[in-house]
Amino acid sequence: MKAVSTSVPSGVSEQIAELESKLASRDKTIEALMRQVEDKQAARSSFLAMERGLAMEHVVGAKTAELEEQKARLGKALDELRLTQAKLMQAQKLQAIGQLAAGIAHEVNTPAQYVTDNVSFLQRAFDKLWRLIEAQTTALDAARAGDVGAQALASVDTARAAAKLDYLGRQVPRAIEQSLAGLGQVSSIVKAMKEFSHPSGAEKQPSDLHDVIESTATVAKSEWRYVADLDFDFDWNLPPVPLLRNEFSQVLLNLIVNAAHAIAAVLPPASAEKGKIVIATRAAGTHAEIRITDSGGGIPEAIRTRVFEPFFTTKDVGEGSGQGLAIAYSVVVDKHRGSIHLESEEGRGTTFIITLPLNG
Repeated sequence: MKAVSTSVPSGVSEQIAELESKLASRDKTIEALMRQVEDKQAARSSFLAMERGLAMEHVVGAKTAELEEQKARLGKALDELRLTQAKLMQAQKLQAIGQLAAGIAHEVNTPAQYVTDNVSFLQRAFDKLWRLIEAQTTALDAARAGDVGAQALASVDTARAAAKLDYLGRQVPRAIEQSLAGLGQVSSIVKAMKEFSHPSGAEKQPSDLHDVIESTATVAKSEWRYVADLDFDFDWNLPPVPLLRNEFSQVLLNLIVNAAHAIAAVLPPASAEKGKIVIATRAAGTHAEIRITDSGGGIPEAIRTRVFEPFFTTKDVGEGSGQGLAIAYSVVVDKHRGSIHLESEEGRGTTFIITLPLNG
């Protein structure tokens, strides 16, 4: 069999080569155009991204300025709130003193009255002794002149009888002792009131917790003395505790007065019986613990979780504002970084437990 020739004429080969060259050139052109399109799209994307970045930067700048302005306004509002809170605390103290004024006046008046009585007695005793001294001086002068008459001696005897020296020997030291004790009591009440009513400084100071408790109990004495005996159970090894002294005194006052009222509510009318309030301290690790326990009627379980809410009170209208325990919570928790909670049993009494950090 004869083979078939597959050779291509030279003219056709040249046309094919030319076409392949044009196709390759076109492909390169298309590839270049595609690259240009891609470059333009990339550039556009980059531009859009930059534009979005600038817009976002503007928005962020505006929001930052707005936040800074809001921060400044909030800072100012916080300062005003703190000032208002301090004024409210001071007003609460003065209100408490106003409510206790009659009782405090009685606490001052009682020792002042027996000091007055004792001084009047001492004045009369002095007059009698002075008349005796004058009579003895007259008799002594007469004796020195060698003329001791019966009249001079009789005057001495009369003055001695009137003076009642044995009686004065017993009563004058007692009157002086009672007067000093009474003046000391008045002084302690005045000191306690001065410490209680004076505003606290801005910073906590190491304080003798027992001194704060005793001073506050003295201020509140007119509230508890007729319904309860108040005992202290102190841990005398407790170190000084960092306190806003006067604000913490307000907390103690509220709790002591509440304890007295709780006891009074369960005592029979005109009863000679008394309840008991015990204030105890102890060290609890890195904290100081204060327990204020009363023998009142206790707090019903249904309301125990609400007692620290502002304006919550179980007292009749006009007898309580519901602010005492709310302020106590704010002072202990917010200002002293401590804790306050209660344990109560209906019919047996309530204990409020406060913990305060010893390291401030």
